[in-house]
Amino acid sequence: MMRLSCSNLKKAYGVQALFSHASFTVYSRDKIGFVGANGAGKTTLFRLLTGRERPDEGEISKAKETRIGMVEQYTQTEENRGLTVWEELMTVFAEVTETEEALVRLEEEISAGGDAGPLVERQFALRQRLEELGGLTCRSRARAALLGLGFTKSDLSLPFSALSGGQQTKVMLCKLLLSGANLLLLDEPTNHLDMDATRWLEGFLQSYEGSFIVISHDRYFLDRVTNQTFELEWGRLTVYKGNYTAYRARKEERAAAARKKYELTQKEIHRLEGIVAQQRQWNREKNIKTAESKLKAIARLEEGLVEPDRELKTMRFAFPVQRPGGKEVLLAQDLSMGFGGSPLFSHVDFTIYKGDRIFLLGPNGCGKTTLLKTLLGQYTPLAGRCRLGVNIDVGYYDQAQTGLNGRFTVLEEVRNAYPKMSETELRGALAAFLFRGDDVFKPISALSGGERARVLLLKLMLSGANLLLLDEPTNHLDIASREALEQALEGYEGALFVVSHDRYFINRLAQRILVLEKGGLSRLDGNYDTYLQKTAAPEQAAPKAKGGSLSYQERKEKQAAIRRLQARVSRAQEEIHRLEGEISRAEQTLFDPKIASDYEKALALTQELDALKAALDGQYAAWEQAEQALSRETG
Repeated sequence: MMRLSCSNLKKAYGVQALFSHASFTVYSRDKIGFVGANGAGKTTLFRLLTGRERPDEGEISKAKETRIGMVEQYTQTEENRGLTVWEELMTVFAEVTETEEALVRLEEEISAGGDAGPLVERQFALRQRLEELGGLTCRSRARAALLGLGFTKSDLSLPFSALSGGQQTKVMLCKLLLSGANLLLLDEPTNHLDMDATRWLEGFLQSYEGSFIVISHDRYFLDRVTNQTFELEWGRLTVYKGNYTAYRARKEERAAAARKKYELTQKEIHRLEGIVAQQRQWNREKNIKTAESKLKAIARLEEGLVEPDRELKTMRFAFPVQRPGGKEVLLAQDLSMGFGGSPLFSHVDFTIYKGDRIFLLGPNGCGKTTLLKTLLGQYTPLAGRCRLGVNIDVGYYDQAQTGLNGRFTVLEEVRNAYPKMSETELRGALAAFLFRGDDVFKPISALSGGERARVLLLKLMLSGANLLLLDEPTNHLDIASREALEQALEGYEGALFVVSHDRYFINRLAQRILVLEKGGLSRLDGNYDTYLQKTAAPEQAAPKAKGGSLSYQERKEKQAAIRRLQARVSRAQEEIHRLEGEISRAEQTLFDPKIASDYEKALALTQELDALKAALDGQYAAWEQAEQALSRETG
């Protein structure tokens, strides 16, 4: 079933066209990855699909039943600043809230002795609308959805801004589900998510029954959740079947075929031009006719000649090492670190040797960045020690990008760090990192996150360090820049110690994985896939081991508890059904002209309806609690 269709879309700002002739169709089960360089226009296309902006040319058609929901790259907005988790979630029911407020005002007018007839008719119409919007059950459904995503009741009163990036994404996805959206537009949803939260999102999208388009630079994520890929490049949108890896293979095949066709056509044109030149030399009537025929053939070939796309400009660089350093690069012994007397981690021991490629994993908040800063000497450990080996020079990439001075231009920032470099050397280095022409005079404060990342990487490259400590170096980088960084690090001769959530990046470079835990480090040789294989098996085996250890008496008690909970669920469902029937009958009675004209009866019936609704909410809450308890017992 078609959800949405776009034909020949064009969007330009001034004389600069972001894209044109963009045509595609989204069907009910499509799971689409949307890739392209930063600034190509991906988010702008999303804004066209949601109606926030209008295309300059082209048409957007939606099926009648299509409901679009969007999760934006930045969940913090002026609108939700100061809201609690519950208040942010309930914004999805804005019309329900407005209708309820209108009903309260009507009841106040009725109580104040207003003209009961028209007021009660209006009241009945609003109650019907409230029921159509699902207002009778929306709060119960919202609570159930949040609790089902792992939130607790106490979390609902927390400020939305206090949540982690992963929790905020869960709330926004919850809003989409409650809104009834069946076409999701997701703009960089894995930004700020740790690996556990990203895996949760992957599972959610893999089982999602609607369709979605997701903008992402996370190649591993795209491989796991998509079955189609949109690419926006050079102002054109191209549709590919398959996930990210399949798209890359098909793109390379298409590019190779286009280059081959172009070369063969050029070769044929040159051959025909040679024949024309030869026939003209002979200058006979027959030769002139042959030359004219060949010229027409050349014109046809030139008309259909399509020059292959040139490659996008990407960073091209290497990390040279100024001096080799010793075999032992860094030693950490029994490190503990924390703030306010409470350790984030303790008993951390490891050694980095020359040529090591070590990746540090762990959930957000476990202390990975703190560990890096402790190794750098920026923090003093609570216990333990760390030391560098002989002739070791350290380069550090800070994910917070605090090592840049916003008052400087790009050129000044690099010149101040490396004053011995000539202007020609500086400009050449900046050009390799895509800062050309007047770009070098941009102030640091005006740069995007991706541009700041390129400046930091350039400074790191010029340092000549033989140990790189990298904290989320692929954040803010588009896919082409990530691949350029990977290629440069593959040729790096020093040691790497990297914090990253980018699983594709980890798979390509890691030789050893360290996982930071409160009690220390766990370690294994290999990349992310190795880590996943080693950690997945115990999780799957755990429920069986637990179930097998129950005694006969414990099993009997467990079965009795399950039966009691099943009875509670059934009673709550029956009471919900009864109350909903009573509410429906009371609303029909309220619409009776005899009741509508009798103020006292109408007011009494309104109060009765309020009591029935409150009882219904209570039964839904009881039903949710019983269902959750039953799920825990049988899970």
